[in-house]
Amino acid sequence: MTLSQLRTFLAVADTGSVHAAADQLFVTQSAVSASLTSLQRSLGFPLLRREGRGLRLTEAGAVYADYIRRVLGLLDEAGSAAAAEANPERGSLRIAATTTAGEQILPRLLTGFRQRHPHIEFRLDVGNRKRGRALLDGHEVDLLLSGRPTSAREVAVLGLRPHELIAVAAPDAAADADRHDPLDWMAGQTWLLREEGSGTRAATEDYLASVASDHSARTLTVGSNAAIRESAIAGLGVALVAREAVARELREGRLAEVALPGTPLPKDWYLTANPGKLPGTAGTFVAYLLMTGEFQSPHANAAARAEPREHTYLRAQTR
Repeated sequence: MTLSQLRTFLAVADTGSVHAAADQLFVTQSAVSASLTSLQRSLGFPLLRREGRGLRLTEAGAVYADYIRRVLGLLDEAGSAAAAEANPERGSLRIAATTTAGEQILPRLLTGFRQRHPHIEFRLDVGNRKRGRALLDGHEVDLLLSGRPTSAREVAVLGLRPHELIAVAAPDAAADADRHDPLDWMAGQTWLLREEGSGTRAATEDYLASVASDHSARTLTVGSNAAIRESAIAGLGVALVAREAVARELREGRLAEVALPGTPLPKDWYLTANPGKLPGTAGTFVAYLLMTGEFQSPHANAAARAEPREHTYLRAQTR
C-alpha cells in the first residue's frame, strides 16, 4: 500500500463517491477506482460497499479509516513539528475552532500573533464541536479552541478563557418577557438551535431540560450563528448564544438580552491539544495567548496547581 492509496481511500470515505474524490484529488475516476481496488486487494477484505449511487464504508472500513486518518495526521504533524523545530518563525500553525470562537475570537488573536511572527503560516478550520474534535483526534490540527471537550479520549488543556451564554430575542419579545412569569414566557417561545454536533445546541438542550423540565419547549434548527442571529432579530424565537456572538447586535439594539432563570450561564473556552510535546510553532502561539492575558493558565486554580504533569489533562464525559 502507498500513501497515495491511503489518501485516496480517505477521500472516497469522506465524499462517498469516486467522482467527488477524483475532483477533490485532481485525478481521474479510473485512477481512484484502481487505487481502491489495489488497496483492498492488499488488505484482503472490502473497505467500501455500494449503497444506492454512492459508496459507504463497511464496518472494517470505518475502523480502518479511523486509524488511517490518525496515521496521516501524525505524518503531517511530524513534518510541521520538524519544520518548526528547525525554524519556529517559519513553521505552520494548524488550529481548529468551533464556530463562535472561530468567528468572534480567533481572527483578532491571530492578527496580533502574526504581527509578532509575520512568517508563520496558519491553517485554520472552523466548524462545529464534533468536527473540531475529530480533527484533533486525527492529529490533523495541533490545537483546538472549543467549549468543554466531549470525548472519552484524554486531551491536554493549555488555556482557559471565560465567557457567557445569554438568552437573546427581538427587543419587543424581550420586553414582553419582563411582563410575564419567566417560565411561562419560556414555554411559549420557539428556541432556535444550531445543528447537531454544536456545543451551543447541547448547552441549550441541557438548559431547557434543567430549567424548563415541566414545560415542553418548541425548537427550530436553523444552523449557523448568522442564521440564529437573523432569526432572532426577525422574531422567530429566542436563542441561547455566546455574548461575543451577538455583541454588535446588542449594541445596535437589534437584539436584547432576556433575563431568564439561570442566565447568564458561565462557560469557558478551552484551548486543547493531544497529550505530549507541542510542535514549536503551536507552543509559541500558546505562550503568546497566556502572555497577553487572552487566556488563563489551567494551573491558575489550586486544583490545577496540584497537578504534577506538564499540562492539565481532562477526560471529558460523553453526553
